[in-house]
Amino acid sequence: MRVLTVGVFALAGLIFFTSFNTAKGTNIRTDTSLLKLSDLIHERSQKNGELDESTGSLRRDVESLAERDDGSTKAEDDKLAALEKNAGTQQLKGEAVTVTLNDAPPDATAKLPGYPEPQPDYLVIHQQDLQAVVNAMWQGGAQGIKVMDQRLISTSAVRCVGNTLILQGRVYSPPYKITAVGDPEKLQQALADSKAIQNYMVYVNVYGLGWKVEEDGTVTLPGYSGTVDLQYAKPVE
Repeated sequence: MRVLTVGVFALAGLIFFTSFNTAKGTNIRTDTSLLKLSDLIHERSQKNGELDESTGSLRRDVESLAERDDGSTKAEDDKLAALEKNAGTQQLKGEAVTVTLNDAPPDATAKLPGYPEPQPDYLVIHQQDLQAVVNAMWQGGAQGIKVMDQRLISTSAVRCVGNTLILQGRVYSPPYKITAVGDPEKLQQALADSKAIQNYMVYVNVYGLGWKVEEDGTVTLPGYSGTVDLQYAKPVE
């Protein structure tokens, strides 16, 4: 028994010594030099945004140089301009509709009888909610869509991790804004007809998830400024 007691005290002493040696006189639990993972994510997101802006600026410089004298005909230039417009790399101006989605209050309760009290999962915006809005807008004839401050292109993926949106290397928190240029009446009708959005509206009415649809008048969507190179795609044989 005495040997066991001595062993326990020896182990405790070793732990205290290791903690002291690691801390070097600082509080190892609250040392502000240890960055949180969320801080690193937001730092990388900001860096990616800066790189996107730089890429967009360089692309405009290249296009300006190419327009000086590339030997192309007017028909070829018109075809290229149409392709760039469809690709989403150029600005797009027109009438627009914006949808805003937001988390419910953390203390939300069921507002209507017959519904259970909310689980935490009921009170946050999910990936499928954002995708439902984007898909409905495309079905409503949207000529272009912007999520937050970024233009969507054919390879864009709207993904959520927890209650944050990760879009093209950048991280966003709610409220989420999705803006589409197109016929406002057709866009709003497509939103109303979407089965996925109808399901989301149940949570809006029962638990207080945020939902707002606004006509913006004439707006200008930015062109996509990131890289358009495909790393894994192969041409169809």
